[in-house]
Amino acid sequence: MIRVVDLYKSFGGQQVLKGISLEVETGKITTIIGGSGSGKTVLLKHLNALLLPDRGSVLVDETDITKLGENALNKIRKKFGVLFQGAALLDSMTIYDNVAFPLRETTKLSESDIRKRAEERLAQVGLAGMGYKYPAELSGGMKKRAGLARALVIEPEIILFDEPTTGLDPLLGKSIHELIRKMHNTFGFTGVMVSHDIPEVFKVSDRVAMLANGVIAEVGPTEQFMASQNPMVRQFLQGETEGPLAVL
Repeated sequence: MIRVVDLYKSFGGQQVLKGISLEVETGKITTIIGGSGSGKTVLLKHLNALLLPDRGSVLVDETDITKLGENALNKIRKKFGVLFQGAALLDSMTIYDNVAFPLRETTKLSESDIRKRAEERLAQVGLAGMGYKYPAELSGGMKKRAGLARALVIEPEIILFDEPTTGLDPLLGKSIHELIRKMHNTFGFTGVMVSHDIPEVFKVSDRVAMLANGVIAEVGPTEQFMASQNPMVRQFLQGETEGPLAVL
């Protein structure tokens, strides 16, 4: 579904991505882990061209999106849904209107069809009957659920998850991971998740990639990854300060 080839990105002379190559399998959830400041979110933003690389390619269904004009790129972006780190709900809108917003902006569905789909997605994430509330009236976990409903409402082929459990306690974090897996089983989307929630995130991941020193240090099926003897992987998973990974 997505293929990243030899991707480089710098900001103000600081090189963040130093030749990233990664394949994201269709219909699977691939999780990218790594230390704070390692470039995980920077990499994620390249997958739907919110950022463009200094060099290298990002292929979505074998189309190199780094070479596209704005109109062609917008068509590709319709394949994507995004669950942002802070849910990124619009405070001036009700939860229902937040979820309905992408349909109103990008489709020609009637208002009755929009209502049917938006309310269905809210029910699927456990927010049935809550659409009248505003974001300020929701807990952190409920905001994440609303953000997931909004990501799902356009029925995307791919969903990007940027630290979906940030700011949540362990129990709420677990419930969000379980919801992501449940929605994945229901809709079959291809997922790419950036997370620091180790080891809980492994329970919802089909594949794991570790970003370190600007490159992919290890990638593979979750069980294989967890058994890796790569010193950087072992240090990160065990939370050790001593080892090949620099600790800032």
